[in-house]
Amino acid sequence: MPKFMVLMPGGPESEAGAMPPPEIVAAMTAYNEQLAKAGVLLAAEGLKPTSAAAKVRFDDTERRTVIDGPFTEAKELVAGYWLLETSSMAEALEWVKRAPLGGCVTLEVRPIFDPAELGPEFTAALTEAEQQLGE
Repeated sequence: MPKFMVLMPGGPESEAGAMPPPEIVAAMTAYNEQLAKAGVLLAAEGLKPTSAAAKVRFDDTERRTVIDGPFTEAKELVAGYWLLETSSMAEALEWVKRAPLGGCVTLEVRPIFDPAELGPEFTAALTEAEQQLGE
């Protein structure tokens, strides 16, 4: 079955490390329980602010540069995500539309590549290795 990453945008509140009000936490918990009960939820996590993060820039084939957060230049931050497994994009979108959100929040829903979609160079041995990693 196809998998989808649903990205929750960040903003000043999430970057400040502020927790949502208890009623929002309760509504999101209930929503996540619905996803889990339906068997479509693989993971759902909130992310700490970029002040607790780091980036690794690949300067060339040998040099790596670690850049500590916060990332004030970032225009679009991710504050959390869901990983869903549904029968189609349409089903994933139906679930996402049920999220208890308001206030002009836009969630991004992106399909995850299935190993079979990566082409013939993705050999049977690599496919098996990927499946074992997933288990």
